[in-house]
Amino acid sequence: MICCAGYPFVDGCDTTFEVDTSRIKYGSGALREIGVDARDLGMSRVMLVTDPGLVTMPFVDTVVTSLRTAGCDVAIFADARVEPTDRSFADATAFARAGNFDGYVSIGGGSAIDTAKAANLYATFPDDFDAYVNAPIGRGKAVPGALRPHIACPTTCGTGAEVTGIAIFDYLAHHAKTGIVSKRIRPTLGIIDPDVTMSLPKTVVACSGFDVLSHALESFTARPYTARAKPTSSAPRPTSQGANPFSDMACREAMRILGGNIVRAATDPSDAQARERMMFAATLAGIGFGNAGVHIPHAMSYAIAGSVRTYRAPDYPPNDAIVPHGMAVVVNAPAVFRFTAEANPVRHLEAAGLLGADIAGVDERDAGEILATRIEALMRATGMPNGTSGVGFDARDGAMLRDGALPQQRLLANAPRATGSGELEALFARALAYW
Repeated sequence: MICCAGYPFVDGCDTTFEVDTSRIKYGSGALREIGVDARDLGMSRVMLVTDPGLVTMPFVDTVVTSLRTAGCDVAIFADARVEPTDRSFADATAFARAGNFDGYVSIGGGSAIDTAKAANLYATFPDDFDAYVNAPIGRGKAVPGALRPHIACPTTCGTGAEVTGIAIFDYLAHHAKTGIVSKRIRPTLGIIDPDVTMSLPKTVVACSGFDVLSHALESFTARPYTARAKPTSSAPRPTSQGANPFSDMACREAMRILGGNIVRAATDPSDAQARERMMFAATLAGIGFGNAGVHIPHAMSYAIAGSVRTYRAPDYPPNDAIVPHGMAVVVNAPAVFRFTAEANPVRHLEAAGLLGADIAGVDERDAGEILATRIEALMRATGMPNGTSGVGFDARDGAMLRDGALPQQRLLANAPRATGSGELEALFARALAYW
């Protein structure tokens, strides 16, 4: 049996990986073509999903005009919530069920795109809300068939939601983030137009960028696909199948681009080149983690975002407490990569170099420290909080945050080191402050 270079086979584990992603269209002005794309997909009555802060933006008008010029009837749902909840998903689903739509268009950040995924799912295959939610919080029921076509148009350079089969939300009753994961909810087409990023404020760009960093870095350091149990002939491979040669290519390039552009993109709104590069990195990282999966920082982030008390991130809607997703991930990242480095020092050191650290002549035993220090430098240069204490948590919250992250077994099982209750509590303690 022939193995892929760098991925030796393990007895009883998988020998095969899969690659799946949305079709994508990328480039300046691409949104102007959406009407033709919608008609090609058979859309005639379209639910357009966006959020209240974007609905009046010129690029939304561009999309609506193109759709209507192509003969599509468009109904706008502008109540997608930044950091959506089960309640906001339910509101969008009610709108979708009442509208009898044959296609969906989302324009916004990952929150708008994920809202459209959920509305499409529950309108096409109605069920109890818990049915499709990840186990153990929900029942983890398989999506029974194909959904309506969905064109996703990202406006932030971060989530990669336009190419993933994942929809993330705050489950209010559980005080935690969780998600719905299925290849069937992946958008049919992602239209990525970097022109839309020029209006983004600093904190939004930084948070989005750290989501890119986390997607790429976590997927690159995830447990290898050859260390995952081989599925039975009738069982599908999970979305989080582990690091593999295809995801490695996307993640390496995403980290290289991000390391050289995130500070420029966040601190200089006029730097169109840096913002375009960040948009491209976001899509690459989305493809990477959509075929490998993330791990501990994301699992920890769901507890942080779901338990926020009073912190309100700058440049985000002021009415509700919010730790944006990319921020909730990166405040944990330095602590995590100091912990995971011993599983594969070579990969962690390579990642540090891709992100811009000087790794010439460095001892591999220092890989975790060098990588974590580089992440901290990028955090400081872009105004991120100093660990979880910077978003309102303290040492007394360790057990609560541990219990919020522990149910994220889909993510924790993808980590390169075993991570249980004790490890999570220790990581939350180490993530309180870095400088």
